Amino acid sequence: MKKLFISAFLLAGVAFSTQAQDRKNAIGLRLGDNDGFGAEVSYQRYFSPSNRLELDLGWRDSNHYDAVKLAALYQWVWNIEGGFNWYAGVGGGLGTWSHDHYYYDGDHRHDEDGTFIFVAGDIGIEYNFDIPLQISLDFRPEIYFNDDYRGDNFGPDLGLSVRYKF
Repeated sequence: MKKLFISAFLLAGVAFSTQAQDRKNAIGLRLGDNDGFGAEVSYQRYFSPSNRLELDLGWRDSNHYDAVKLAALYQWVWNIEGGFNWYAGVGGGLGTWSHDHYYYDGDHRHDEDGTFIFVAGDIGIEYNFDIPLQISLDFRPEIYFNDDYRGDNFGPDLGLSVRYKF
């Protein structure tokens, strides 16, 4: 019985490690800060070992602004060594925002909301573990096309991601 259990365990390990090379999807969370801390559900679809599509749906929350946004990025991936890769990409997205601000005397309230579109770049580094887990750190500069969302129309976004590969 013990030999059967060990054999089954080893067979599952071999199958698991062989299948890990064929994983074309990854899903997880991306935590970032771009004029407010936020989280995104992040999905990656690999087209080949050297390119993929990343879709991120998330929210941002700051003192006065709340935003929900969807980003789509096409990324090129280069292997550094072992499980380390670096990547760069371009893309864009759209979102909605709301602004709720009380003036200093507490009697005046300023409410606004709207939509925005943006273009983005992306550069980062990732590590793919032997188990189906990926961790990455990236920088995503975003340029907004709506004067009401951000006064300067530029948002540097730094994010840490953890994804399950399947």
